[in-house]
Amino acid sequence: MSNIKSSLYNLRVLDDLARKETSIHLVHPLTKLLTTVVFLTVVLSFGRYEIVGLLPFFFYPIVIITVAEIPLGPILKRVLLAMPFIIGIGIFNPVFDQQTMSAFGLIFSKGWVTFLSILIKSCVCVGASLLLIATTGMDSLAAALRMLKVPKIFVLQLLLTYRYIYVLIEEISHMMLAYSLRAPRQRGIHPRVWGSFVGQLILRTFDRAQRIYDSMALRNFNGEYHTGKIDKNCWKDMVYLFGWCLFFIIARTNNLPMLIGSFITKVVN
Repeated sequence: MSNIKSSLYNLRVLDDLARKETSIHLVHPLTKLLTTVVFLTVVLSFGRYEIVGLLPFFFYPIVIITVAEIPLGPILKRVLLAMPFIIGIGIFNPVFDQQTMSAFGLIFSKGWVTFLSILIKSCVCVGASLLLIATTGMDSLAAALRMLKVPKIFVLQLLLTYRYIYVLIEEISHMMLAYSLRAPRQRGIHPRVWGSFVGQLILRTFDRAQRIYDSMALRNFNGEYHTGKIDKNCWKDMVYLFGWCLFFIIARTNNLPMLIGSFITKVVN
């Protein structure tokens, strides 16, 4: 029961973080969305054997976390949840790509390089996407998507799926509470009642969905999800977008760690 409540709380953490009023939170949602899209595009454009060139792109999420005052724990926890899928995708690279290379006096398979590259790309991309939600909120993101002329059916589906996951978990929580009150000495749900439990959950879900739709229809819902008024872009938003895009382009076209290393070497010598 406590696990269900904990999951419900964890789902709402990003929405709670999006209510802050730091300088990052006040940036226009469309600007943050476009910046994140450019970031993801540039990161994914790197070759499969590139590792060092990806390191400067950790600067973007670090700056967002620091300036927006986002706690590292919730973001890191969600990135770690995606790790099994990422590892599952890249773990077979050393098997299929058995070409060898040497670095730091060691000889190893290029497959391990591609695996590490996938790992870094996935971590920064998932982290940047989570930070976008944590600094903007789903309603504002939906409004930004509509500004980009994304069909309203897709935006509505995204919003309702995200929002009513809470409702589904609450229904599960209520059912588990009722079950535990009827079987106080039993841990969890007995396997022989799993079928009826899931059936009741489906019926309650349909009933709750119908009541939600009826409520929306009574409020003149016509297929458009109104998220409130959003101010227009200002010059500060343009500076934010241009500044980050410039950094991404410089980091993509130049190997910054190598340049910094060579510069330090020249200074020392």
